[in-house]
Amino acid sequence: METGFSDIWPFLLAFIQFGGMAGAAVHVLLTKTDERAAAGWVGFVVLVPFVGWIVYLVFGVNRIQRRARVLRGEKHDMLLLTPLPTKEEARAAEGVIRLRELEGLARFGQKILPESFEQGNAIGVLLNGDEAYPAMLEALAKAERSIAISTYIFNNDSAGERFVDALSDAMDRGVRVRLLIDGVGSWYSRPSLIPLLEKRGIDYARFLHSFMPWQMPYLNMRNHQKIFVVDGRHGFTGGMNIAEGNMVGNEPRKPIHDSHFRVEGPVVAHLMHTFAHEWNFTTGEVLEGEDWFPEIEPAGNVVARGLPAGPDMGLNPIRWTLLGALAEAQHNVRIVTPYFIPDSTLRTNIALAAMRGVIVDIVLPQTNNLPFCDWASTPILTGLARSGCRIWKTSGPFNHSKMMTVDGMWAMIGSANWDDRSLRLNFEFNLECYGSEFTHELDQLIERRISTAHPLSYEELANRSLPLRIRDSFFRLASPYL
Repeated sequence: METGFSDIWPFLLAFIQFGGMAGAAVHVLLTKTDERAAAGWVGFVVLVPFVGWIVYLVFGVNRIQRRARVLRGEKHDMLLLTPLPTKEEARAAEGVIRLRELEGLARFGQKILPESFEQGNAIGVLLNGDEAYPAMLEALAKAERSIAISTYIFNNDSAGERFVDALSDAMDRGVRVRLLIDGVGSWYSRPSLIPLLEKRGIDYARFLHSFMPWQMPYLNMRNHQKIFVVDGRHGFTGGMNIAEGNMVGNEPRKPIHDSHFRVEGPVVAHLMHTFAHEWNFTTGEVLEGEDWFPEIEPAGNVVARGLPAGPDMGLNPIRWTLLGALAEAQHNVRIVTPYFIPDSTLRTNIALAAMRGVIVDIVLPQTNNLPFCDWASTPILTGLARSGCRIWKTSGPFNHSKMMTVDGMWAMIGSANWDDRSLRLNFEFNLECYGSEFTHELDQLIERRISTAHPLSYEELANRSLPLRIRDSFFRLASPYL
């Protein structure tokens, strides 16, 4: 008796389903380091036939890690193999740092990411686009050799047009311009700025911008870095995008408070190296030579180094440095961020610091542009308030600033938020800074914000209505993807 296809296709489908399910589940177990994400993917793959493992193959496999390692080399895979610096090396790296208090943090930091600490830097605070944009545009107007800009959002509005004009003028003077915009961020502005860039002949690229089906695995991995370097010597970084909403003094329809930073000194090379990596990753072009990497003279007394991070790294240097700083804190920790949804390890270390007697201030915006992120953070804040952390909600427009200080001597600034998206999925860039003067300036800024903020007590958080607690806890379940 002959057997037709109609008789065997159920067995064939079962074989395909079992093979896909088993292969995807094994891949999850071998590659996912986050237990929650691993458990969620395994459950989805096993319980949802066909759709589960197909969705995992499209969205769950970190193909970008392999591609990035080929372009960057194996540098980031060697982090745990780097020998610990000696005490003498740590002392040389710290320079003006109070060694007895922060030597351990500096040595830990060099173990996580073997980038040198650079002495002789000057870092200045620029509040909102009202201060940052004029300084950045002035730097563009004075550019002689090169301009490198990486941003998440570059809006097609009055602010964006001013920057396009400045870039076009620089190119007319013979300055080499490279502009990198995130592929998703480039569509935040409608209409997009891209046609204007092409019309003006700006040399730009979009980071992972394709929405074709075979590019969908990369859609969740965004370049959130804000890097701005002129002539390889003058840098700006922080959390500010290019959008007229940051020009608070002009009273825009949706104002955004933010902080950006002017950077001078040898650490500017760290900004440029990170940009060059991402530009090479996106376009294949290698940026090298004096135009991009000149010798840089000391400009101040801040000891600093760049912390690039992304899904191509085995360990996230920003996340691990935050953990190290929390562990080393003796007196006070101040955290300012727009999105506060830290993972369980970070939450535990924040709580432990508070329970050790460290004064922990967490400063968040009262009004958030992403309400569901605010809802997801509320159950986390409840637990931290119970541990003794002081929670503050700042009034006024949405505050997009990102900074952290420890013990009046250490600070971190940059693009990363306190959430899984920044610390697991996005490409980010922060600066780790040692020095009492700069940290004191940040502490004063934070204190001014706290002075007008609403203190959020444990009782206020715990006594929310049942519907609100259910809503917030529901969104907390999605925190790894917010």
